[in-house]
Amino acid sequence: MDALFAFVRVADANLVTDGGAGGNLVHGSAVNLVRRLAANLVQIVGEADAATICPSFFSPFLLTYFSQYNTIIMYSLFYHFGFSVLKILFSERDMESTDNIKEAAARRDRVIVRTSVIGIIANVFLAGFKAAVGLIANSIAVVLDAVNNLSDALSSVITIIGTKLASRKPDKKHPLGHGRIEYISATAVAALVLYAGVTSLVESIKKIIEPTTPDYSAVTLIVIGSAVVVKLLLGQYVKRQGKKCNSASLTASGADALFDAVISLSVLASAVVYLIWGVKLEAYVGVLISAFIIKSGVGMLGETLSEILGKRVDREYLSGIRSTICEDPAVSGAYDLILHSYGPEKYFGSVHVEIPDYMTADEIDLMERRIASAVYKKHGVIMTGIGIYSVNTKNDRAAAVRSDVTRIIAEHDGVLQIHGFYLDEDNKHINADVILDFALPDRDATFAAICRDLEKAYPDYKFNLVMDIDV
Repeated sequence: MDALFAFVRVADANLVTDGGAGGNLVHGSAVNLVRRLAANLVQIVGEADAATICPSFFSPFLLTYFSQYNTIIMYSLFYHFGFSVLKILFSERDMESTDNIKEAAARRDRVIVRTSVIGIIANVFLAGFKAAVGLIANSIAVVLDAVNNLSDALSSVITIIGTKLASRKPDKKHPLGHGRIEYISATAVAALVLYAGVTSLVESIKKIIEPTTPDYSAVTLIVIGSAVVVKLLLGQYVKRQGKKCNSASLTASGADALFDAVISLSVLASAVVYLIWGVKLEAYVGVLISAFIIKSGVGMLGETLSEILGKRVDREYLSGIRSTICEDPAVSGAYDLILHSYGPEKYFGSVHVEIPDYMTADEIDLMERRIASAVYKKHGVIMTGIGIYSVNTKNDRAAAVRSDVTRIIAEHDGVLQIHGFYLDEDNKHINADVILDFALPDRDATFAAICRDLEKAYPDYKFNLVMDIDV
């Protein structure tokens, strides 16, 4: 605690009074508030981090103004609110893993709602204080920063509504559930952010054309500085929870909050520049803020549209499902795994598996049931279809032909995989699937060249070659 006690002594020396009994009373209130700040920080983040945060949180410049009565009232409100948020953020437990898919989904919804509520409270509080300070100081940059916070709060409201609607049970009209509503709500959030950005840009340009003189005070600087700290903590927390829940809306909101911290810092910098050099930058900073808001909105909209169109599923996630399928003793390979998303973490899938050609229908049926059960328990994916590729075990020549066909196909550029080979010697048919890289300038031309080379090498056979998709 020595470092913190030293900090409090420095704060005491920097706090000034107007003299007299009233001045001493204000001075004492300020020192007590600083001491409580230090003690609470130790309890929440630990002594080492608290010793680092305190000196940077209260610079001698701010402490000089801290003894003003109005400033103490303003900062007291931030003090109580800020530490309430800190306690929530640092005491928040991670999502516990569970083998129950339904329980995990319910827990995910609860975390999203709770995180969004925290975001709403924080953003409404910040928006109110920033708007009041911005209007008093006649600063367009601070007012626009408040509008941005208000749009963030509304985004959290939309996220909650979307999560609640998406968690509704399947019905006759929507037998696969309502999970995709989350993508619609994310689109609404992106549209809201874009609207706020464009509106802010218009107002900022008006202020550049018809400038006004700002009137910054110590209260203004303290409010903005505190907002930076709160937004940094809130952004990291929301983004972390969004990644844990696989929620695009939460992750985007967290990233947006971190951008807001940078924006608030730029507003603070423009205020300091004006106080020191008398240069008015708030309208230009407002343009910069608008650009950040618009960029964030465009990024959120692009990500959501990508989800709606059907973007590539994470390769590591697909690899885990394939590994689970291949754990079955009857399976020698898993291919063509396609997942259809009906909302975050709500997948329906299909796959082809390679199995020996001697398996009976009964054995195949039992295998498919084992695979479907294992995939759902481990990954929460409902397998709607499991197709089969028969592997030659009764034809000694099949292995040699397979090796030669694989060599001929692999000689062409852009070939990623060859699977599903089967030689039907009686009917002179050869079956195989080929996956070609999307980066090829002309995939159809490459595929046609492969077919010609195979037909030239095996003129007595008919090839049933399929160009598969790299999913």
